Amino acid sequence: MISGETALKRAAPFLACLGLLALWQVASLVLKNDSFPTALEALRAIPSILGDKEALINFAASLRRMATGFGLAVVVSIPLGLMMGRSRLVASFFNPLLMVIYPVPKAALMPIIMLWLGVGDIAKTLVIFLGVSLPVIYHSFQGAKAVEEKMLWSGAAMGLLAPQRLIRIVFPAALPEILTGCRTGLVLALITMITSEMIARQSGAGNILFNALDMGQYDTVFAMIIIVGAMGIGFDAVFERIRARLVRWSEPQFDIPLSFS
Repeated sequence: MISGETALKRAAPFLACLGLLALWQVASLVLKNDSFPTALEALRAIPSILGDKEALINFAASLRRMATGFGLAVVVSIPLGLMMGRSRLVASFFNPLLMVIYPVPKAALMPIIMLWLGVGDIAKTLVIFLGVSLPVIYHSFQGAKAVEEKMLWSGAAMGLLAPQRLIRIVFPAALPEILTGCRTGLVLALITMITSEMIARQSGAGNILFNALDMGQYDTVFAMIIIVGAMGIGFDAVFERIRARLVRWSEPQFDIPLSFS
């Protein structure tokens, strides 16, 4: 049987969304601006978007780019971050490069990348890759750095070589921190995907949004914002479930209520 506190916790996100939609509806009715449709108008536009075959093809293209950029970033960034966390030489080489790239908005690189690679999938995927890589590298670095030296000494005493210790000791110990970086990177993948498609407008969800803005279809613009927001919530919820299962061993379990008196 679900307790009242648990039910309220599960319902909280939905109640927050309903509250936001209610505020949006009231604000639109008060302002009466043609470029600011009501929440109901935006919600009514969603079925027509999701029912359009061309729009679904655009969404599929977006998800393909996002999955490719995210996957490549994870494959490259986790080993790099782990090596940086365990090797001062590797860290001293890559740290300056990352410090230069980190503060630059990844969307600002899109025009330069377009000059080099055109406006196709490769350019957009590269922007997503760059957006995801930095948080994954950072959290992998922090996780590897926090591994106790005694564990590594024990591995060395058992005859494990440095690459084996990295895979069998450092990676599992740093996994909770790594997955935190991947969760952040997943949200950034969605953001950079939409941004890149709005700049290099050929296909994708960002292209639908910007075309609707150009044509003054503001209900479609806000409907797309809702769809993208729902995608972000859905991706995060699924990833959090996966993360919780993978690192259940690292989560604190409080079987007895704690007292802070």
